[in-house]
Amino acid sequence: MDKTADQFWDSFYRERGQVWSGKPNPVLVREAAGLAPGLALDLGCGEGADAIWLAQQGWRVTAVDISAVALRRAAGHGTDAGVADRIDWQQQDLAAWTPDGSYDLVSAQFLHSPVELPREKILHTAAAAVAPGGTLLVVGHESFPPWSRHPEPDVPLPTAAELVRSLGLDDGNWRLEVVDSSSREVTGPDGQQAVLADSVLRARRLGG
Repeated sequence: MDKTADQFWDSFYRERGQVWSGKPNPVLVREAAGLAPGLALDLGCGEGADAIWLAQQGWRVTAVDISAVALRRAAGHGTDAGVADRIDWQQQDLAAWTPDGSYDLVSAQFLHSPVELPREKILHTAAAAVAPGGTLLVVGHESFPPWSRHPEPDVPLPTAAELVRSLGLDDGNWRLEVVDSSSREVTGPDGQQAVLADSVLRARRLGG
């Protein structure tokens, strides 16, 4: 029987005591460093490094993930970092969840999944949750490494420019601040080398 998304991700995190580096995503640090702190929403927060970094910069963060295992680790890291009171950790299935408020920053960093994930639908929901004057930041793969668990690693993913069109951010209600692609060298679990392309989209909702 196929695993549900929460079962898959809980199993994924149980494979190792720590999956990710514990450091925030560099593009988040670069793109959010100059923003005035307010309310932030971190989608697919994993073990919590991005949410913790945002809290350390003065943001109040709602951090959402489907994996209870990841969220327990994230909460522990937040306590260790002294920012537990600034982060609301929530277990939610992003495919069905809608935020009940608006945010000054909505961040989706590498929101991909080997199991079914309606990414464009989730990003539409993310954009709708940005407050007037707030920022939407979406960083994602344009291609997966050859060792990826994704069933079709060679299928191209949307560029930032394609996301602008599919999310309707070219409707005059947004200022497009970064629409870019960048390449980086990565090393796989067995020492494999690859060059990956990432998309970076930062847009500010007009008004406010």
